[in-house]
Amino acid sequence: MHANGTTRQLKVLYLAAEAYPLIKVGGLGDVAGSLPRAVRAVAHQETELPIDIDICLVLPFHGSIQRHGRSLRRLASYNLALPGGSLPVEVRETRLDEVPVYLLSGAPISQEAPVYSDDAGVDSYKYTYFSLAALELTRALAWTPDVVHANDWHTALALYAMRRGEEATFACSAGLLGVHNLPYMGDGSGAALRAFGLPPADDERLPRWARSTPLPLGLLAADHIVTVSPQYAREILTPEYGAGLDGFLAGRKDSIHGILNGIDTRQWNPASDIALAANYTAETLERRAANKATLLDEFGLQEGERLPLLAVVSRLEAQKGIDLLPPALEALAGEAWQLILLGSGSHELEEAMRQFAGRFPERARAALRFDSGLSRRLYAGADMLLLPSRYEPCGLSQMIAMRYGCLPVARAVGGLRDTIHDVHGSTGTGFLFAEATPQDFASAIRRALDAYQDAALWESMQRNAMAQDFSWERSAKEYIHLYLHASKEAKQKRRGSP
Repeated sequence: MHANGTTRQLKVLYLAAEAYPLIKVGGLGDVAGSLPRAVRAVAHQETELPIDIDICLVLPFHGSIQRHGRSLRRLASYNLALPGGSLPVEVRETRLDEVPVYLLSGAPISQEAPVYSDDAGVDSYKYTYFSLAALELTRALAWTPDVVHANDWHTALALYAMRRGEEATFACSAGLLGVHNLPYMGDGSGAALRAFGLPPADDERLPRWARSTPLPLGLLAADHIVTVSPQYAREILTPEYGAGLDGFLAGRKDSIHGILNGIDTRQWNPASDIALAANYTAETLERRAANKATLLDEFGLQEGERLPLLAVVSRLEAQKGIDLLPPALEALAGEAWQLILLGSGSHELEEAMRQFAGRFPERARAALRFDSGLSRRLYAGADMLLLPSRYEPCGLSQMIAMRYGCLPVARAVGGLRDTIHDVHGSTGTGFLFAEATPQDFASAIRRALDAYQDAALWESMQRNAMAQDFSWERSAKEYIHLYLHASKEAKQKRRGSP
């Protein structure tokens, strides 16, 4: 598990259910595909760092990865012990840049099943197996991590298993749990925990309902908890956003950190993005107009002088506040705007968006699908991106939009609040609103529509937005320092050293 055969001083095991480009379903895929690579790159570039970092990524060997045809090397096989039996585990290896990636397969990881299913029993059994198999991998390869970095409920049980009384292998390993979306906890996993010999927690700090649920068990066992933005780290301590765990989390607030996600600035670059009709930079913004013209033609919308194009690129679900969109824009029916919405999800919201577009046939379109190429064209051609989220742990769309000169209109929550500077005068990078109501949303859109009519002001704000640093390098440095701190702390705590 060493990148080039040299001895590493700090070893990090990074566990996730998905990672781009191997497999991507949601934002976790972007993070897990980028962060380990950025950590390794920064650690090898920063000469002032007192330590090298050997980081590896472990994923389930999902069927869609198998069908992708990537070159893989069979690495190892071993058995995962269960109460009264065992299950075999097969390991294959590949690389993302210089980061080793280990893909684990076995009977619970069905090659026909999606990454995430609607069947809690299937997913809980698969991810409990994966979490424990990932720990066993380190023993099979005689590679004990200094830090185990799990993510979300799917791998949280790795940390809980590490801290069981009879487990000595990981006594000096620090456990970090990345929380990307707190309400998704892995409910209905009790049977899977029993099947794999993991007892419920008996810690009274956890609510009774949470003591057999993977994410709360990981939160209990983790040495440090990391949310994907500083604002979300504060929000989860409140009843509104704490998903029933706010009291428990408030008791752990000193070990909760908010580190903002980044984006892959090589992948998201308007100067080189091949999906665009015209490439451009902050210095050549005039070229951006060709992307808008192409979009309008593609969707049968009319061009007009200073006629703003609004975009939505989102999952259609309650969290994203998409239900606020129709009443907000209907309140602005007398204003000049056009809209293209791209997304899929809830049947009810899809139908609501279809009906909304039908009420405004001259200026609204709804593309109810997943379409990565169209999302890029929207970032590059639309003037504003609408993000009325009820909560948003981090959000990547607003960062991508700003990099492409598309100004966000967003609710001031979570990572949206951390990344968007509300426009005042000629400064700022977007437009924020406070309450999840159509009235507040409409007010923010109206401010954006007014600002758009001043071409010089709008171009200045676009340049402000494009100048923001959302690269993973910044975030990776924060993670490296947390890894170092957590590892040192874990060794001192468990060895009793000063």
